Amino acid sequence: MDFLRPASWEEALAAKAEHPTAVPIAGGTDVMVEINFDHRRPEYLLDLNRIELLSEWEVGEENVRLGASVPYTRIMENLRAELPGLALASHTVASPQIRNRGGVGGNLGTASPAGDAHPALLAAGAEVEVESVRGSRFIPIDAFYTGVKRNALEPDELIKTVHIKKADGPQQYSKVGTRNAMVIAVCAFGLALHPETRTVRTGIGSAAPTPIRAKEAEAFLNAALEEGGLWDNGKIIPPSVAKQFADLCSGAANPIDDVRGTAKYRRHAVGIMARRQLGWTWEQYRGTGRTLEGAA
Repeated sequence: MDFLRPASWEEALAAKAEHPTAVPIAGGTDVMVEINFDHRRPEYLLDLNRIELLSEWEVGEENVRLGASVPYTRIMENLRAELPGLALASHTVASPQIRNRGGVGGNLGTASPAGDAHPALLAAGAEVEVESVRGSRFIPIDAFYTGVKRNALEPDELIKTVHIKKADGPQQYSKVGTRNAMVIAVCAFGLALHPETRTVRTGIGSAAPTPIRAKEAEAFLNAALEEGGLWDNGKIIPPSVAKQFADLCSGAANPIDDVRGTAKYRRHAVGIMARRQLGWTWEQYRGTGRTLEGAA
């Protein structure tokens, strides 16, 4: 196994173009586990730790530009107001040591359905900026996951930045695991209210072959909120609407039975998380003058 260690982003892109099978490594929290258990033996490892721009973030007027290697700890400490859902998800990642090393780019590169960041990114409507020596392109998060541990990257492309719209409403995230830390999610759920567009987005993790949204549930809830004028009057969401939303989220899941949990349990848990998060986010929306100000 050869170790490639570019000193700049341009050198990294050139190395990836020359060696398309090279496996990028930054935090290494997924890659090293696979190598240590002999599940993967790549010919080349492409070390990205010297690429400073991957560890930088920028808060713009409307969006956050998040470098692929920004550690989860930095997201928790510095971007809680702008990216509350992702900050909550970051809290659930493994241990403090891993949160200090791992970043969202690693989750995206591995594309495991159990990756902790995926539900929050789906709910927020992120875009992934990837680049190669041929140029750069933006991939909507909905189109990024193409199969079990597969993504939309071309062989010569690297993940550069994740672009996420700053939260304009409350966001939530929950994860079910067999313990509170150092655990792969049995299932996970993310929810984001977007008052500016009067829409709700969801994200489901570890309950389907890929991270997914509960689109039918979103459409139902968007219609119910609009028909009831709830975005404007801030009234409580009727229990029947909350239940139907939860049932549709549960129905969107397509899980398997494995050592961590049964498919039946995962579907049930997704519905419970969906109902609870809808209650939490809507109460926050109602209680803060129907804006995110003061909600952090």
